[in-house]
Amino acid sequence: MTTTLTPTPTPPSEGPPRKKVRGPRAARAGGTLHAGPVAYVILALFTLVSLFPLVWTAIAASRDNQRLAQTPPPFWFGSNLFDNLELAWTDANLGEAFLNTTLVAGISAATIVFLSTIAGFAFAKLRFKGRNALMLIVIGTMMVPPQLSVIPLYMMVAKLDWTDQLQAVILPSIVSAFGVFFMRQYLIQALPDEIIEAARVDGASSWRVVWHVVFPTARPAMAVLGMLMFVQTWNDFLWPFLVLTQTGNPTVQVAVAGLGRGYTPDQSLIMAGALLGTLPLLLVFAIFGKQIVGGIMQGAVKG
Repeated sequence: MTTTLTPTPTPPSEGPPRKKVRGPRAARAGGTLHAGPVAYVILALFTLVSLFPLVWTAIAASRDNQRLAQTPPPFWFGSNLFDNLELAWTDANLGEAFLNTTLVAGISAATIVFLSTIAGFAFAKLRFKGRNALMLIVIGTMMVPPQLSVIPLYMMVAKLDWTDQLQAVILPSIVSAFGVFFMRQYLIQALPDEIIEAARVDGASSWRVVWHVVFPTARPAMAVLGMLMFVQTWNDFLWPFLVLTQTGNPTVQVAVAGLGRGYTPDQSLIMAGALLGTLPLLLVFAIFGKQIVGGIMQGAVKG
């Protein structure tokens, strides 16, 4: 009788026990990435450098002109802040200037967002002859320095007898080539063609597609663009300074430019006016900053 021996299969070698991966590899695999002390130091330095101009403006506004002329300059707050703020408010008529600037910036930002969204949708999703050529022309206007258009624009405003009137500042700023380009780039990624085709199948007209499809989809980008255009219009100085006066319908920048005039300019008064002109923007960012960042993140996820 012959006995057959069957070889027993050898279990596969499991090798050495695996070690838990930590550090950057774990972060890439889905772990939480924690910033180290170096990152916090760098962020703190950048924060201090960014806040220094605003803090220095407040310090200078709280001192008098004689102290600002001394060496070394002051690096801490004085006792004249509220007096200088009150004097700048009354001397420059900043109450009317704030109202005018809010009106100009609000109308300009809202109009730019509305028109840029419609134009961006047309360039991004509609098919028509000359679309690429027109888009190149729009982008080309961004390369022209705005100073070149000052003289012909002023001649046009003078012929219309709009000098020292707010429409002379509002109308030239109701369109923006950057806004059109910005909304086009956003809608190319965030708005699928299938949604537009589905709306067309349901019988929606072009304007209904814009109102019920394009605007809800572009809301995050519209919020960001509106904030950028509002800040840009609020800080605009050259064109309002040419067509407006400090005694007529000044904006904030024009009103502040008239502060501290004399043989020796009062730097503390000028800084107080500059601080007052900056506070509304800081307030807007403090209130709507989280919504703006959320809109950017939402747009990134949709894209």
